[in-house]
Formats: sequence, structure tokens, C-alpha cells
Amino acid sequence: MKGLVYAGSGTCEVRDFPIPEVQSPTEAVVRMSYTSICGTDLHILKGDVPTVEQGRILGHEGVGTITSLGSAVTGFFVGDDVLISCISSCGTCAACRKGMNSHCTTGGWVLGNVIDGTQAEYVRIPHATNSLYKLPGNIDLAEMVVFSDAFPTGMECGTLNADIQPGSSVAIVGAGPVGLAAMLTAKLYTPHPLVIIDKEVKRLQHAKKLGADKVINVAEPDAMEQLDSVVDGKGFDCVIEAVGTPTTFDLCQKLVAPGGSLANIGVHGQKATLDLDKLWDHNISIKTRLVDTVTIPTLLRLFQAGQFQSSLLTHRYAFSDILKAYQAFQTTSKDGILKVGIDF
Repeated sequence: MKGLVYAGSGTCEVRDFPIPEVQSPTEAVVRMSYTSICGTDLHILKGDVPTVEQGRILGHEGVGTITSLGSAVTGFFVGDDVLISCISSCGTCAACRKGMNSHCTTGGWVLGNVIDGTQAEYVRIPHATNSLYKLPGNIDLAEMVVFSDAFPTGMECGTLNADIQPGSSVAIVGAGPVGLAAMLTAKLYTPHPLVIIDKEVKRLQHAKKLGADKVINVAEPDAMEQLDSVVDGKGFDCVIEAVGTPTTFDLCQKLVAPGGSLANIGVHGQKATLDLDKLWDHNISIKTRLVDTVTIPTLLRLFQAGQFQSSLLTHRYAFSDILKAYQAFQTTSKDGILKVGIDF
């Protein structure tokens, strides 16, 4: 089989591999049908994730068909179409029992990180019983890729950590796939106003199309004045950082209102300054989180019930063109790319 690997700082390449086999009773092997490229994969290429070794197959999102199962896997059969969680969970360790699957002692974020991931024709899934979700036959399987990571991340690390309530004023910094997933899941809680902030015009247009109350281009010279006018200079109840740079985190600190919440989603590859000299008496909460994917079942039910859209995939490539897909995804402003889908 072929797989896309991290080949050193700034580079990736397609290599040949043997098809993986089940190595323990709790594992499954899945033939991939669809995967995608995540912003975290770009962080890996930049060298922001030191746990990823050269030669590692990347990718932690996907939909596919089970081809083999370990004897201890329950609830699944060979031939089932499944969604692959970006987080692998044993379901029994102390962290998993607290709902912190990302800190599973034998799992967590392992796919495309410390074991081979989903940007390959086949992938071995540890803890398959708790890390796969059977998909019905009456939905577009290609669209389900965004439920591996983007939507649960937006929901858990953004909407829930920001403590969004009905009527909350919400600012989301970053109109990438996860920022927009946070926006779409935030809308389930009927906040107002819901403002999206970015510097890429096409992404802001997409945010408006998906239901943002207002979009603001942070590159405009009067951006802060626009933001202040939305909330009469009082700040936002809930602020979500969905980029992962010192500049965007600093902006979030400026936007959060006294008594408000700041939820960080972005993957930070360098230090960001915490302005405690200005915030120590503001009664705010700052929360960080790595997605646990515990909301996947709820999100799938809500999607099937028509409660929100999943329109995050804007461009599709065949797996044979995955190197072109990576090149395009690294220059998103050029072609208006939001999220890239890869078809096998």
C-alpha cells in the first residue's frame, strides 16, 4: 500500500508500505475511503510536534471499511463503514473514565503522531471498540470526515470550554475549519452576537454563508473599533482562539469581557504572553484542551437530525494527488481553500 509520510522539516512524500495487520485482540484494520489534511499536519511539517518521527504516516481523520478485527473488538463486523476518531481510547483507564480520552494511558492522539495514521490506503486502529463509530448507509460518507476531529474539537475545545449560553456574545478568532466548526456548534446554544475574525476574505465569506452574525477582517485598520462597536466596548462573554499564534492569543485577551471565558483551540508552537497584569482582576477563565472526541455520538445524531451543516470541505483531491493537496493547503488564501478532502 501507499502512505504519505513526514520526511523531515517542511517535507512529506508518498512511500510504499506493507498492509498493516491486527497486532492485538483490541485492534482493527480499516481500508480507507476518505481522509483529509488537518492544520495539525501542517504544524508537524513545521516541526512543532517533536513526537512525530521521520517516516511516520501522517493523518488522524478518516472514514473507511473494516477489513479485519481482533477477537476482543465488540460491536463491529468486517465490512462495516466506520468513522475513525482522531483520538484512540481504551475506555477503562483513569483518564478515559473521566472522559479525558486524549490522555488515555495507552492511546490518546497516537494516529499520525506516534503510530502510522490515516493518510494511507490502510490503517491499523488501536482500541477499535472505543475508537470507531459505525456509520449508516444513508449518509454521504465523504462528508463524515469532518466528524473525526474538526467538529468534536470545535465543540469540546471551543463551544463547551467557552461556556457559551443562550444570548452570550461570542468572538471566534480564526475562520479555519475548526474555528467554523466551533461557530456551527456554538449556534446550537443560540448566542448573540456571534462574530468571526480572520484576515482571509474568502474564509470570512464562508463564515458569513454558514451563519455568522458578523465577520471582521482583522487586517483592516479599524478592526478593533469594529469589534468594540459590536459589544459597546464591553468585551465578549466568550472568546475562542482557533489559530495558535502569539498574536491571535493576544487579541483574544483584549476581547474577553470581565467575567468572561477564553477557550484555546489553536496548536501553539511557540510561547504566548499571558497579560496577567491586565487580567488578574477580571474574573475570567482561560481553558485549554486537547479534543477527547466524547461528543462524536451526539454530533452525529444532531447532524442526522438536520440541526447543523457540515459544509467545511471545499476542495477534493485523489490520494494519488495528495502532495498537490498539501501544497494547496499551505497556500489557502490563493484558492480559497478551507478544508481538503482526500479520496481513495
